[in-house]
Amino acid sequence: MIIATWNVNGVRARQAQLQELLDRVAPDVLCLQELKAAPDQLPVWLLDLEDYWCCWHGDRGYSGVGLLLRRSTFAGQPRFEHPPFDHEHRIVTAALPPFTIASVYVPNGGKDFQAKLRFLEAMDAFAAEYAAAGRPLVLCGDINVARADMDVHPKERKPTAIGQLPEERALLAGILDRGLVDVHRALDPDNAELFTWWAPWRNLRQRNIGWRIDYVLASRALAAHATSCVVERETGTSDHGPIVARFEGIA
Repeated sequence: MIIATWNVNGVRARQAQLQELLDRVAPDVLCLQELKAAPDQLPVWLLDLEDYWCCWHGDRGYSGVGLLLRRSTFAGQPRFEHPPFDHEHRIVTAALPPFTIASVYVPNGGKDFQAKLRFLEAMDAFAAEYAAAGRPLVLCGDINVARADMDVHPKERKPTAIGQLPEERALLAGILDRGLVDVHRALDPDNAELFTWWAPWRNLRQRNIGWRIDYVLASRALAAHATSCVVERETGTSDHGPIVARFEGIA
């Protein structure tokens, strides 16, 4: 099974690149963030994808998440839902036979840091509910928190920068403590050049001077089936790179 996630930073601007990703990778699950479009603003072809069940959850010009599920992998139309803490179109979930999947776009926090903390706290409670019930969960998306200093290039490390603050990292650590695994770091524990976002100036992307703020977080039993997880730094023109994770033996 292939699970991919990508903050597209505007789905209309990235539609040709999204089509290329779908054709080349053929993910079973694709989580998208920062659509910056309401459903009625989407290109017609995205509303008529034959191979995918789709949920487009967005508004005009800001935020928004999408969740695409391959029909040949998941028989029967899934039920897409939005947990009570959803605001600004930032989370969509689907309960699938092997697990519940969520596409998540955590607030950046630059305009309202307390709102970001509240969202992370609600995510923690959400993950805790699944852990307590023994229900497998996969959280994918732009979490907007670099987990540790290792997840930020030395040139970008700033102890007072939002996204690197201790209280944010503590909340992300708490979410992981709910029985979730950071799949990318579990498979590549010593890579200090593993980033998913690069500021769009000074050729930082080409120089790989970035932050790791996008994640595939999976319940331990699911994460044990992960065989690879890569950032496609060269794909697309978003300021984020797609993450593609592969799992074996999940049905």
